[in-house]
Amino acid sequence: MNMPRIFLSIMIMLCLSGYGTFTTGILSGTGHAAISNADKKETIEWLTLSEAEAKSNLQKKDILIDLYTNWCGWCKVMDKNTYTNPNVVRYIREKFYPVKLDAETRETLTWHGKQFKYNDHYRVHDYAILLTGGQLSYPTTIILPADGSRPQLIPGYLKTPDMELILRYFGEGFYGKTSFEDYRKNFINTWN
Repeated sequence: MNMPRIFLSIMIMLCLSGYGTFTTGILSGTGHAAISNADKKETIEWLTLSEAEAKSNLQKKDILIDLYTNWCGWCKVMDKNTYTNPNVVRYIREKFYPVKLDAETRETLTWHGKQFKYNDHYRVHDYAILLTGGQLSYPTTIILPADGSRPQLIPGYLKTPDMELILRYFGEGFYGKTSFEDYRKNFINTWN
């Protein structure tokens, strides 16, 4: 038997016997821990509309609504790429009450004591119609400012740098004080 075959045989045996994680063990110092820690990504803890309203009544924060539908491909891409970015996750956790709202939900939703239902005629929820003024597109990011002013709509897919711009504009208190265009001119993205 020649040397390459012996080496290959040994490597196969090591992999089959569980020693394939040897490198992971060296790097982490704890065997499989590096793999386990990599699986523990931070995620956004999405609230229901009622939960966000209740929390907002106790401590004022803007509410961020991710308006989506189950059939929307770009909604799924945004979930996968933007809403999993660690900077986006941390910032939303700190500065907003996040709500994921299916525009086609059949649930009755309550907001400020008023009930909203699915609209069979338009095949969409009345609350989604109210939020968007009937200008429905998916995904749409909606900010409900804590001061009670009208909802701010950002339609379409947002990459992480675009989301950073919007989140910081509202989260750092520039909304209502500085025009968005002026803010954008001086803004420097730091999230990838």
